[in-house]
Amino acid sequence: MAVERIELGKKDAGATGCACCAAPETSTAAQTRSGETETIRVEGMTCGHCVSAVTEELSALGGVEGVDVDLVAGGVSTVTIRRSAPLDPAAIDAAVGEAGYSVVR
Repeated sequence: MAVERIELGKKDAGATGCACCAAPETSTAAQTRSGETETIRVEGMTCGHCVSAVTEELSALGGVEGVDVDLVAGGVSTVTIRRSAPLDPAAIDAAVGEAGYSVVR
């Protein structure tokens, strides 16, 4: 499986919007906590547009300092949220839901 790293602030040249972003598959996620980061695993993101949508919604949460995504197109992607304070799991769920995905615990 190929892994593509997309960092906040970089534009994916191929991100033009696509059918997968309009109706993403049900995502599964497992969350772990470590110091000043939250790490969630999301299944079903397939392109830079999907990554941008999740990144934008998570970045809007209070206390979020940055978001990094290791995209595994069609597989399980890892989303690391750098934070200055603990985040409410319900807020993470809502943000990911707003992007069209769901966090499954």
